Amino acid sequence: MDRFVEMQTFCAVVDAGSFVSAADALGLSKAAASRYVSELERRLGVRLLHRTTRRLSLTEDGERFYARSRELLAGLEEAEAELHSRSGAARGLLRVNAPVTFGIRHLAQLWGPFCELHPQVRLEVTLSDRTVDLVEEGFDMAIRIAALPSSTLVCRQLARTRIVLCASPRYLAAHGTPQEPADLARHAVIAYSYWSGGDEWPFEGPDGRVSVRTKPSMHTNSGDTCRAMALAGQGIILQPGFLVADDLAAGTLVELMPAYRSVTLGIYALYPTRKFVPPKVRALVEFLAEHFARPHPGW
Repeated sequence: MDRFVEMQTFCAVVDAGSFVSAADALGLSKAAASRYVSELERRLGVRLLHRTTRRLSLTEDGERFYARSRELLAGLEEAEAELHSRSGAARGLLRVNAPVTFGIRHLAQLWGPFCELHPQVRLEVTLSDRTVDLVEEGFDMAIRIAALPSSTLVCRQLARTRIVLCASPRYLAAHGTPQEPADLARHAVIAYSYWSGGDEWPFEGPDGRVSVRTKPSMHTNSGDTCRAMALAGQGIILQPGFLVADDLAAGTLVELMPAYRSVTLGIYALYPTRKFVPPKVRALVEFLAEHFARPHPGW
């Protein structure tokens, strides 16, 4: 006799409180439901149910076996649901949050090709540099740039980017070139408001980790504004390679103190849970992972 059917019938009897109701729910006769449970008890060598004319109740062994059986049945249901989510078509509304500069410079041109591949998906893309709560705010997925992703979310690293200290040749000609981090305290710097260390800028140098407290001439919550000010000769910036790589290659910005490196950040796709990942989310994560796996010089 099928052990799965025996277990399923036993749990159905416990849940329904009677053989008749369980048999109806499973599409069996009362006699068949009773036979499955009796065969289960015979095979296990224990009584699982106390049976009276009025009610059913679990024995001590029955309580333990019911708890384990429920776990096994739930695991099977999860496995089937996950397989279905993997094989199903990507469709429906997909709400994505991403940082502003990265979203404009490196994601905007990807939405069209993604929608061509998945025409049943409707995108809603929100750009914001603040850390959104995916669950509370109803986002299916977020792109985050951080040293470490949130431990409460599932993440997939798409790429990495180093944070680069740089300035324009015009600024350096007028104010000199800093040689070590301590020199930055005497220079004009354009600070990014969401920098995790505030005005404290960290570096890893020949003698280990060192940091300097800067005195910004300007704060802004926009990486693009930091870049524009640096290009205008207004100060030194600490910005990600994905933003300034082209300027460094063109010589319009110059990397400073190459012996002292700032942090390297991961670029992550995050979503709330790895259970029952919707096909639309899985499709976008795989699409982005494939794109960002290609070399990105200067990042």
